[in-house]
Amino acid sequence: MMDRRQLCAGLLAAPFVAAPSLVRAQAFPSRPIRLVVPYAAGGGTDALARVVAQAMTERTGWSVVVENITGAGGNLATQNVAAAPPDGYTILQANQGPMAVNPHIFKTVKVNPLTAFDPITLIAAAPLVVVVPPKSEFTDIKQLMAYAKANPGKLTYGSAGNGSASHLATVLLNVVGKVDTVHVPYKGAGPALNDLLGAQTQFMVTTIPSVLGMIEGKLLRPLAVTSKERIAVLPDVPTIAESGWPDYESTAWYGFVVPAGTPKDAIETLRKATVEAINTPLVKQRLESEGARPVGNSPAEFAEFMKKDSARWAEIAKTGVINLN
Repeated sequence: MMDRRQLCAGLLAAPFVAAPSLVRAQAFPSRPIRLVVPYAAGGGTDALARVVAQAMTERTGWSVVVENITGAGGNLATQNVAAAPPDGYTILQANQGPMAVNPHIFKTVKVNPLTAFDPITLIAAAPLVVVVPPKSEFTDIKQLMAYAKANPGKLTYGSAGNGSASHLATVLLNVVGKVDTVHVPYKGAGPALNDLLGAQTQFMVTTIPSVLGMIEGKLLRPLAVTSKERIAVLPDVPTIAESGWPDYESTAWYGFVVPAGTPKDAIETLRKATVEAINTPLVKQRLESEGARPVGNSPAEFAEFMKKDSARWAEIAKTGVINLN
């Protein structure tokens, strides 16, 4: 028969038996995760964020909620996430404009993206494509660049907006090719492509999903892709690099970052879930439609990638060829 001392000892020990399961119940994450996209819903960056969030939710059971914060070329979202608690529950969908370009061209940037955030992983880097109307006189990128060289300021190009991937890729082409073409910014790729189809502008560098159907339907002619190597969805289209400008490469890249100071174990948990998500058939199919493949590198590798891209755009900004305010 249990004596009084044994009974008391058992009662005192009981709460500690349940402690490990209580700790597990509170393990990260224990509540919904907020994924902030710096652009409006419906665009390419938003679509990728949502498909990754969906895959993460399906694989882990977490609740990953996408929130769109627009304005100032992505700077408002950057500032919002930088000010969030560094607890792993707020993620920023990072890409080239807000992270690597804006600090060098916007006077109103309030945070340094390279120090305000801890990287999780690079999701993918997707190439773009140079396109012209089917009746254009240009049948390859060499002809277009030769004309631009001989006629500075005569060629106009549309973009999805100031600081967009399409804008930045063309700015870099101007710099590397030492040509002068005129930028016509639009509110999205759709309006820009409408004017290109109507020959209101002469060419455009744009994301592949936005024009793949038009290329296949012979509504637009592809001249070159912006990656170092040719891509599977447009195997017969040469790269700008192989066409005479070996130093040229421009991609629309996407990754995840969190506020600086986020615990390393939370970052690793998020990185592992992200890498698993981007390697699912659902996300792979989305990336392949953009001519991209999942990356899923380490935080250190992603940090170095962003540092190099930022340095490149800092040098370009010094030339004065790109300045938004």
